[in-house]
Parts: sequence; C-alpha cells; structure tokens
Amino acid sequence: MTTAAMSEPVAEAIIPAETDPAQGVAVGTTRVLHVINGEHYAGAERVQDLLAAELPGLGFEVGLACLKPDRFPKLRHATDAPLYELPMRHRFDLRVVWRLARLVRREGYELLHAHTARSALVASAASIVARVPLVHHVHSPTAADSTRRWRARINAWVERMSLRRASALIAVSNSLKQHVRERGFDDELISVVPNGVPCRAATPACDGPKAEWTLGTVALFRPRKGIEVLLKALVVLRSQGIAVRLRAVGGFETGEYEREVKSLAGELALNDCIEWTGFTRDVDTELARMDLFVLPSLFGEGLPMVVLEAMAAGVAVVATRVEGTPEAIRDGRDGLIAEPDDPKDLAAAIARITSGQVDWHTLRTNARRRQAERFSEKAMAAGVAEVYRRVLGGRFGGL
Repeated sequence: MTTAAMSEPVAEAIIPAETDPAQGVAVGTTRVLHVINGEHYAGAERVQDLLAAELPGLGFEVGLACLKPDRFPKLRHATDAPLYELPMRHRFDLRVVWRLARLVRREGYELLHAHTARSALVASAASIVARVPLVHHVHSPTAADSTRRWRARINAWVERMSLRRASALIAVSNSLKQHVRERGFDDELISVVPNGVPCRAATPACDGPKAEWTLGTVALFRPRKGIEVLLKALVVLRSQGIAVRLRAVGGFETGEYEREVKSLAGELALNDCIEWTGFTRDVDTELARMDLFVLPSLFGEGLPMVVLEAMAAGVAVVATRVEGTPEAIRDGRDGLIAEPDDPKDLAAAIARITSGQVDWHTLRTNARRRQAERFSEKAMAAGVAEVYRRVLGGRFGGL
C-alpha cells in the first residue's frame, strides 16, 4: 500500500440526521459492517437490504460499505442503516482497504460481512488491518456465475484466496454448501442460512386465467438467466394453440445483450406477445399481474430471491433444476421444475398447469405456506445472527 493511499480521507456516511449513529445506536448492540458491490439491486442486494432492516432487532446494528455505488444506494429500503460510499477505481484498486479499515476503527465495527468476490478481497485485507473477524455470504457458485469463463475463474480464485482467514461462511442453500466444500473449505466453517423474504397478506381468491395466460419473469437479464430458452418455449406453446403472453420485468446487464435478446424475439415472431417493462422497485405489483412466474435459469443460482417473492405473493412458479431452486420448489407440490436449457421441457411444464393437469390453485396455496414456514426474512436474519454469535463468542448485546 502506498503512503498516499493511507492518507486518503475515510468516506462519510450517508445517514439521515434522525438516524445519526452517534445518537441513535441502542446501548449494548454490536456493530457489523456489510461490504457490498452496489452497482445493481438484484437478489444478493435484496438480501443485504433485508438483513440491514432485520438484524437490529436481534442485537446487531448494520452498516453498509459500497464499493461500486450506483443502484443500491438509490434503491435500498433500509434507509436507517448507515451507508458509506468507498468507490473503487478498478477491480484491484486496493487503496480502499485502508479506507475501509479506518472506517471500521473509527465507527467501532466489530465484524465485517462480505457478499461478493470483490468485497471478499477488500474486506479480507481490511479485517487483518483492523483486527476484526470476517464472515462471507455465498450467494451463488462463483466459478459458475458468468458465461465469461475466464472472468468466473478469476473471481473464484480471488474469492478462495481472500477467504482463507474467514471466520465463517454462509451458504444460502445446501447445494451451495456442497459447492463451497468442494472449493476446499472445512465443513465446520460453513453454515446454511436460506434466503428469505417478507410474508405477504393472503392472496385474493380468483378463478384464474380463462382466455390467455400471462407468464412473467423477473431478473437482471444476462446470459445465465436463460431468457432465450423462455422465448423458444413460448413458440412451442403457441404452436400448440395455448394462448400465452410474457411480461419480462427487469433491466439487461448490457445494451449489447439487450439488443441480442430482442432481436431473437423478433426472429421468433414474438414481439406482439411480449412486454419488456424494464427495472422496477415494485416487484409485488408486477407479480400481481402474472398468472405464472417462470425462471428459466441455466446455472449460477444460489436460492433465487425472486422465486421466494413469487411464492410469497401466491404466484404459481415454474423454474429450472438449478442449484438451490429445487430446495424451495418441491416439484408438483409448490410449483413445477423443468430441465435447464430445454425449451420443450419448459413448455411442457407450463402446459401441465394451463391444461389443468396440475391444479393452479393448489400450487399457489402450497407455495405461500412453504415460503412463510421456511423462507421468511425473519428466519434468514435469525440464522445470520446465530452465525455472528458463534464468530464473536457471545460478545454482543442482548445476552
């Protein structure tokens, strides 16, 4: 590290005046700083946002350090949590390590919690400098998180090297625990804490679609999300005389990829039955407009938050057999599971519901019940708090 880097000022927290931590921190709480990327507001960011809202009730005050402040600072819901912007100029701009370590010391944070390969690299080094323990959250299999193989391999290597001194690893599904174990980490370091989302009020009763089914999907669209497979499945369904429309909610990872996907939709003569809504914060309203939620992922899912949100909203789900998804959706009970990268199998699963072969109402009811029992945001926060307690050896407020 350079002397100049050490002299850089620590980022100021973006905190509403009424939640100034100097005056508003409950006596006896333990302060935990989550280190995140912040350029998107997708599944992992939703987890961080929910934890920031729920953990204070369990004795842990959460701060958020953003390395790529873009969408997350603007879209987060837990606005009472202190937010520190520590922008990195490039992937290996390690001057931020010193700034993060000084922030930890100045604000009295007792534990760092990382969420990505980039944040693991920075937080691991800062934890050494600041002499605080590190917890890392595994949201997806890093080695299979992108279709750009070299980038995925580099990220996986960086993550593995960075986590050699981590005190605990949190995997969001059992399949991810196995992935982490195969990366060479001891079983005793890994805890499974499933993702969770808020439970919703009872879904209004309805008779279901009659003339036309609205299929919906919500994602940050990138190649591993499999939107092309869903487009081809639409062609299969329409060729069978099944009236379906698609409501695609979310932005695209790049403009180039957006052009490729929309060009394919045109080639498949689907433009008249697809609505591209773009990104929205109001996912609940979008889910309410869907008869079926479809997630056609090819790989790289830990435990998709959007699947849990659809379950909570009482929307029947069709998803692919990818990593943690079948741990939430039990095939034929809470939704249907199709094989990844197989348009015909995906179309067949959808057709089983539209034809009445599988009861739509039963799927909706079972999904809501399962989400409430197993995948709530409170259960997720309780699991993370228990990991913190083990790492800190009981040194936290409330005991």
